[in-house]
Parts: sequence; structure tokens; C-alpha cells
Amino acid sequence: MDIASLTIDQVQEGLRGRQFSAVELATAALEFARAENLKTNAYLGFSEERALDAARRVDEKLARGEDAGPLAGVPVAVKDVIVTKGVQTTCGSKLLANYIPPYDATAVERLEAAGGVIIGKTNCDEFAMGSSNENSAFGPVRNPHALDRVPGGSSGGSAAAVAQGTAVVALGSDTGGSIRQPASFCGVVGVTPTYGRVSRYGLTAFASSLDHIGPFGHNVRDAARLLNVIAGRDPLDSTSAEAPVPDYLAHMDGNVKGLKLGLPREYLKDLTSESGDLIGKAIETLKKLGCQVRDISLPTTDYAIACYYVIATAEASSNLARYDGVRYTFRSGSSESLNDMYRNTRGEGFGAECKRRIMLGTYVLSAGYYDAYYLKAQKVRGLIARDFSNAFAEVDAIAAPVSPFPAFKIGEKIDDPMTMYLSDIYTITGSLAGIPCMSVPCGKTAEGLPVGMQILAKHFDEARMFRLADAFERAGGAQN
Repeated sequence: MDIASLTIDQVQEGLRGRQFSAVELATAALEFARAENLKTNAYLGFSEERALDAARRVDEKLARGEDAGPLAGVPVAVKDVIVTKGVQTTCGSKLLANYIPPYDATAVERLEAAGGVIIGKTNCDEFAMGSSNENSAFGPVRNPHALDRVPGGSSGGSAAAVAQGTAVVALGSDTGGSIRQPASFCGVVGVTPTYGRVSRYGLTAFASSLDHIGPFGHNVRDAARLLNVIAGRDPLDSTSAEAPVPDYLAHMDGNVKGLKLGLPREYLKDLTSESGDLIGKAIETLKKLGCQVRDISLPTTDYAIACYYVIATAEASSNLARYDGVRYTFRSGSSESLNDMYRNTRGEGFGAECKRRIMLGTYVLSAGYYDAYYLKAQKVRGLIARDFSNAFAEVDAIAAPVSPFPAFKIGEKIDDPMTMYLSDIYTITGSLAGIPCMSVPCGKTAEGLPVGMQILAKHFDEARMFRLADAFERAGGAQN
């Protein structure tokens, strides 16, 4: 059993052919994940008892001749900002180091109902705030392709788990690129669905109007299958959409001839690195597949970084106010008064990046500045969304880079927040517009570092996005 290379199809074929049982697979996956975790620190904890119980249920269903579900026996990793009943959920923060949730996120319930086996919770930037996975209170995650490099953030642990093969698929969260960027850095597929496509119930809030749950996979089919399982309306989340969820696999026929593909000139004009060369080769592959490529403009792109960091930090300031030491968080032991307890708990519990964003968010929401910053940012967000609406009136999908560069070295940018924030310049726009976006591997640099191509589609058109990505993957696009 070559656990590191297993796909969902191979897991199901192995179970049907009695090559292994779900319990045997879960046991082997847990053992392998623990060994590999010494190298990457991708996991913060393992859920052995829960995994083996889920695996036994799968084996029992198969023994009775029942359908065990589309994820039957598949080892899954879950980012540690997504709550899991009875399993520690820390959000990568000292504040929640001992927190055990009393309920499951809707996405977790759905993947286990589909037969998925959750083997552990993955490391992440504290409260999902970061672009490198260096902001975790429990140490950085290392990129499986180069252990001295970051895996991307904030879902770096989930991306690394899939890249090293310790999980077949994984759940991450994306606020401004936190699925697509680590997917690109780690050479896996990562999908940010349309806002509202997947329930946020049980996702620890960072910026509520921007947060998404989405899948990682070794290939496009695995990511699409996981999204099919977790997507759909949830009465527990008022922002989840009523839109029907199609069978994504049924649309992945390899035929993209005649598809109109837009190339945003604002994304490509300054992309002169090796990443740019690989994106260029990927575009040529899509042309050979019959795509009609045309230049488009997204004119408000230059305002996206400022717009995002006003909105995201403002919402973070509000959402993180609940971590005060009173209820379920870490509490400072060196306080003489209630105000001291609040101040000391938050001062000792939050890391530097969380403090930076809380302070900035509190400032832009303060009296006299709300209209000047937050309200104006929301207006710019509307202009960014309009750019995409205009573009999708001309094209069926958009192809773009994910990041200006491949994975950088641990410690290289951590002391320069502005440079770190600029690494999200190509992913933030799609997040602000709430459209579906994904990263699909398109090759490696001379140093062997993976690079991903971003595909963006109009609202709730994940099916077309997957069809394009799958055709590119079938054409060997990852081998550029």
C-alpha cells in the first residue's frame, strides 16, 4: 500500500478489491503521518480514536453490501480553524491551546457522513492570519518539497499534508488566498469555492464576509469530489446559498475547445520571474487544447491590497473580541483586576500578526474613520466585483498566476509585513469578488519548487472551472 500516492479512486478500488480494509488503511495512514510530521510539523494533533471508529463504520457497511459513501475510507486532514467535536481545535493560537469543541462544523459532518476518515488537525497561521504558516503558536510548517521553505499560508498544514501524502484530501480555509497560495507552493490542487457554496458553520471566523472552506487534493478529480460532498445549503449558516450543486465530475470530459479564456493584463505585466515563464507555458498548453485566449482588463486591481486589508482587519477586530479569557480561552494568571485580566490575556495569548491586524481593524472602525476607510473599502470592493462581472461577459474563465514567486525561505519575509501582504496580490481580488478560484500545478522552477496557475470563474460556475483545470491536468500541464 503506497499511502503517499493514493487517490480517492485508488482507495475505493482497494476497498472493493479487498486489498486492504478501511481500518488497515487508517492505521497505516496514522502511522505514516506521525513519522512524516517530524519533518514538516503539518499536523497539530491526530484523532486516532475518531479515525478508527469512522473506518470501522465503513468496513461494516461494505461487509453488508451497502454504499459506504463517495469518500469511503479516505484519510482526510482538517485545518485546525474548523471545529471538530471532542477533538482539540486550537486555531494555531495559544489562546485556544486546550479548547475542545462540543460540536462539529457542517463540512466535517458531511465528509464523515460520506465515509471520510479524519486522521488529524493541521497546523495553520494563528486564526488563519498569514501568508507563510510562520505565525502559528506551535511552530512553522515546512514545505515537503524543500524543508527550508514555507508551505504558504494560512492553510499550509493542509497543503503540506496532501503534498507529502499523509492525507489523500484535506480541508482548508481561504480569506484572501489561503488555499490557493499554499496549493501553489506545495504543488497540489486547492479550491476556493464561490462565497456561500460551502457552509461556514463551525469555521472559526477571521473575516466573515471573506471566509471560505475549500478542498485540497492530489488532482482535480479528488478536489472536485470533496467539494461535491461538503457543498450545499445549510440552515445553520445564513450566508450559505440555495444554489444547486452539480455533479462536478460529470462535467470533466477533457473537452475545452472553444472556451474563451481571459488573461488579465494587470496580473501579467510585471510577472517576469520563473513563475511567469511557467504560467506562459501553461497558457500555451490551453491554446493547444482549443481555448480562445484574449487579453482583458481588471482596472481596480491596484486597489485590492489596501481594500482587502481594511475590510479583513476590521472584521477580524470584531470577531476576535470574543477571546477575552472569560469563557473558553487561555487566561493570564498575572492580573489584579478585570481590566488587567483582559489586557494581559490578549497580550500574552495573541501573536504579533494577530495583534497587528486587530489594532489596524480597530482603528479603521473607530469614530471618525469608519467612513474614510471601511465604507470606502466596501465601495472599492464593489468596483472589483464589477470588473469581474464585465470580464465574464466576454470570457468563460480567467487564467492568472497565484503568486509572484514560488515558496520562499522560512524567515525571509516574516519581519517585513508589507512585503508579505503583497504576496497575496493575485488572490485577493477573487476573494473580494466572492467568485470561485483554484490553483492547479503548472510545473516546477529550476530549483524544483512547484508553481500553480490560478483559474477563476463566475459565481457558482465551479463546474466550468473544474473542466478547464482537469483538461489542463490531463494534457500534462503540471510537467511544464
